[in-house]
Amino acid sequence: MVNGKGKIVIVGGVAAGGSAAAKARRVNEAAEIVVFEKGGYVSFANCGLPYHIGGQIKDRDELFLVTPERFWERFRVNVRTNCEVVSLDRTRHTVRVYDLNQDREYEESYDKLILAPGARPTRLPVPGTDLEGIFTLWSVPDMDAILRYIQVQRPERALVVGAGFVGLEMVEALLDRGCKVALVEALPQVLPVLDEEMTLPLARHLEELGVDVLLETRVERFEPCQGLGGAREPSDRARVGSAVLDDGTVLPCELVILAVGVRPNTDLARAAEIALGEHGGILVNSKMQTSDPDIYAAGDVVESKHWITGQRVWAPLAGPANKQGRVAGANAALALLGVKDESLYLHFQGTLGTTIIKVGKMTAAKTGLSEREARRAGLRYYVSYTPSPDHATYYPGAEIMMIKTLFSRDDSRVLGAQIVGTKGVDKRIDVLATAIRAQFTAEDLEQLDLAYAPPYSSAKDPVIMAGMVGANIARGDMEVITPGELRDWLRAAGVFKSDQNRQQVNAESLPQIVDVRTPDEYRHGNIPGSVNIPLEHLRERLGELDPNQPTVVYCLIGYRAYLAYRILKQHGFKSIKNLSGGMRAWSMRLKDK
Repeated sequence: MVNGKGKIVIVGGVAAGGSAAAKARRVNEAAEIVVFEKGGYVSFANCGLPYHIGGQIKDRDELFLVTPERFWERFRVNVRTNCEVVSLDRTRHTVRVYDLNQDREYEESYDKLILAPGARPTRLPVPGTDLEGIFTLWSVPDMDAILRYIQVQRPERALVVGAGFVGLEMVEALLDRGCKVALVEALPQVLPVLDEEMTLPLARHLEELGVDVLLETRVERFEPCQGLGGAREPSDRARVGSAVLDDGTVLPCELVILAVGVRPNTDLARAAEIALGEHGGILVNSKMQTSDPDIYAAGDVVESKHWITGQRVWAPLAGPANKQGRVAGANAALALLGVKDESLYLHFQGTLGTTIIKVGKMTAAKTGLSEREARRAGLRYYVSYTPSPDHATYYPGAEIMMIKTLFSRDDSRVLGAQIVGTKGVDKRIDVLATAIRAQFTAEDLEQLDLAYAPPYSSAKDPVIMAGMVGANIARGDMEVITPGELRDWLRAAGVFKSDQNRQQVNAESLPQIVDVRTPDEYRHGNIPGSVNIPLEHLRERLGELDPNQPTVVYCLIGYRAYLAYRILKQHGFKSIKNLSGGMRAWSMRLKDK
């Protein structure tokens, strides 16, 4: 094989398979490359499907990135669509293919095989999911079927089950189509990839848009509608008319989108006894090789290494899939060339799980570890909340974003970040993702040299501000308490008990909570049990506070409370904490009422 001849067979197209094919050809001009794609489209913008349904992407053809004809013309890659690989013989180095176009099966040999069949949507295991009008969205035919149903049936009430990425994108798409939308989620939050408190602004915004958000709720079954109900093209199947929820509520709906998750499509690998990981994906090394050295795998079907923890994770995201496909394609092609120099092979170094989503007028994003993930990994960390405007407040149109940053307690390295806001979220999450890859600390963040002009940012960019606060904590200039920690403290003391149980509140276990905002701000909402001493009067009113009692100070976003913290600290107060993120983080309201 030193001349590079031989055959690379790729199972699956789209992000991973398409990238693998193109890279393999760039590395090895002599190899025969064959791609089998079960569907009719080898390369399409999977993430764009909800936006075509919603009408933001007008032209359906814009979703198709590379056709089989273009693959052949540009790369001499033989793409065979509507061809499903149904079995794999590792000993004979063959795959068995069912050609849907000709209704026949045949065998194809390979020297190197790349598995990139992706993932498949999970079907909700409840009665009635076979009713007409109930869909999943994962492929172009799925998109076409949903659009055709909307155009023919003109549903007025839609139900989306599952509040992950696809579910939230479809909520917006159906709103844009004029539907009244209900969203059902079994968990106590939308967008489960984020920590729960960071999703509160998203849930409120959905309700502002008219969405009926039902959390900690499950669908028990779907019921058919009575009669045709205006159907233009009735099929043999009964159409959905309602969903029965776990509390007995009957929710009318003429269209249902099931978005309850996906799982790796590992049927081929499992049958061929290729090693799988604990999350159900194929195990690969950094070269994207499976337990069979002649078989590579990439994309949503594999488990990846998390860049921070080194632990295996399943991250079905387009970014990692593209990079993994490129690595697999290059290495399969190099192996055919007989390359022995290991330094020439590519390696996938891991994923941070960086994600972003548009929800109405809001944007939510995450990179690195969430707090849940950091706890699960057993890491020592601290948290900072920093509400910041996306640009200088004296320039019109500034909007607040909430940044939650996780830092290592051992060396203040950035471990993760989550951002929710209306503008500028994408820029900041990418800066923070880069900072994590560079192993930046909080002190590194505060020293960043970022572009500034009033329409775009502030002299202290939100990322720099997150670094400054994180560095203050690391240096011991300030101790913080998170809203969750303060709530737990107050709850343990009985503050949130019902009125009839208020007498059971243990006052001795409570901190003295000092609100250093103005009296007007205090009147418009405050933390239970707090006293209002404006920052400007704090020095004169120190006698009203007990320096030996644990003290929590807070303001709107944390800056005035930081000044109060420094004052109290230097006046002998023993135990003081600043509420991280202030009232904005406590309430998770990014706009003033």
